[in-house]
Amino acid sequence: MHKFFLIFSSISGMLAVAFGAFGAHALKDKLQSEGTLDTYQTAVQYQFYHTLALFGIAILMMKTQSQWLNYAGYSMVFGILIFSGSLYILCFTGMKWLGAITPIGGLLFIAGWVFLLLTALKSF
Repeated sequence: MHKFFLIFSSISGMLAVAFGAFGAHALKDKLQSEGTLDTYQTAVQYQFYHTLALFGIAILMMKTQSQWLNYAGYSMVFGILIFSGSLYILCFTGMKWLGAITPIGGLLFIAGWVFLLLTALKSF
């Protein structure tokens, strides 16, 4: 499973850098309306933070076996997809109802950190 998390975190990290650069240069004027630039930046930042966390989880999985690490990894993966993904789509489409989905991704991020804590408490 660590291979999947390594691959996903590598791709997600690459995309976070690309989206960040694209937003800062190519989209800066387009995303100025109604605070969408701030929303876009939040999506990029949270994607990057949790990509790094997922990378760390993958490395930990090479050293120790823990079901909690699996749960943490999947929580981060789906958190990135739902939280950042919904914000990216919101910025480009203006579909405000996506704002109701974004907190689910946030809850998955929190769950991922809780599962990481449980790994530390149970494994080490």
